[in-house]
Amino acid sequence: MYMAGIAPIMPYNINPTDPLGVPSVLSLAFFGGIWGILVGFFIENNVPKKFWSKAIIFGSIGPTAVAFLVVFPIKGIAINPIFIPFGLFLNAVWGLGLGLFIKLASRFDKSKKT
Repeated sequence: MYMAGIAPIMPYNINPTDPLGVPSVLSLAFFGGIWGILVGFFIENNVPKKFWSKAIIFGSIGPTAVAFLVVFPIKGIAINPIFIPFGLFLNAVWGLGLGLFIKLASRFDKSKKT
């Protein structure tokens, strides 16, 4: 997506981030893990019938809202309304992948207990 000009930031960016100077890819991995724990806990411990829709909805809205309302203002990045649907879509796919990972991990875990 970066090479096609769609994504503005190169993947696996090792440039330091503010304020701690941690490489960008490590910062993204850390906060992606935090979101994974929070969203995973919410979608797994509630009504199982709506698992997939909750994975997509909460996976898309939470990280996108925090990015646009907290991270961008802290970093001084201007919010372009064009990026909101892109952020929602990208994070919805992330939520779907997280849901798939949770389902696969829970099946593996259940097979070890029997």
